Amino acid sequence: MTVKLTALSALGSLIWGTLLAAMRVSPVPLMRGFGTVYVNIVRNIPLTVIIVFCSLGLADIFGVTLGSKDFDVQGFRLAVLGFVAYTAAFVCEAIRSGINTVPTGQAEAARAIGLSFSQVLRLIVLPQAFRAVIGPLANVLIALTKNTTVAAAIGVAEAAALMKTMIENEAQTLAIGAVFALGFVVLTLPTGLFLGWLSKRLAVKR
Repeated sequence: MTVKLTALSALGSLIWGTLLAAMRVSPVPLMRGFGTVYVNIVRNIPLTVIIVFCSLGLADIFGVTLGSKDFDVQGFRLAVLGFVAYTAAFVCEAIRSGINTVPTGQAEAARAIGLSFSQVLRLIVLPQAFRAVIGPLANVLIALTKNTTVAAAIGVAEAAALMKTMIENEAQTLAIGAVFALGFVVLTLPTGLFLGWLSKRLAVKR
């Protein structure tokens, strides 16, 4: 469950975060303002509040089911939605920092030959920006993996919820806690090492 939460949330965060980054550098004031307000607000709200709002606010008050009325499936989907909404703000800032590393002369040259803003972003800027921010995005992914424990607050049976149940049943707090801590190390350490190696290999030479 932790791996599923991480994988789906990471994919959604990358897509939404990229769109937010595009908004933040957009020449359209409305889009730029929306991106700025969204990032500044979401980054300063605790993740637990966002996850609980997705469950109590969206599901219980507004009746949002995300295509399923099954409690477990609905809780999982709402948790993914909350993680995407929260993590995308950090992905956005990482990608925006990568966009700022691309020389402005390249974008100006592309505009001079008739490319639109979206074409410049898609063909010239973002490919270089992504190569420059693999390291920061790896940190965001590792943080997301650890943040999935918050999903236990809305009843999603991920690692933290399972650990709590096992401790209550077995009364072996230290041993069980050590096993779950090791599990997170196994999940995050290889990911960090691989993405760190990839970042150095694909770094843009200036």
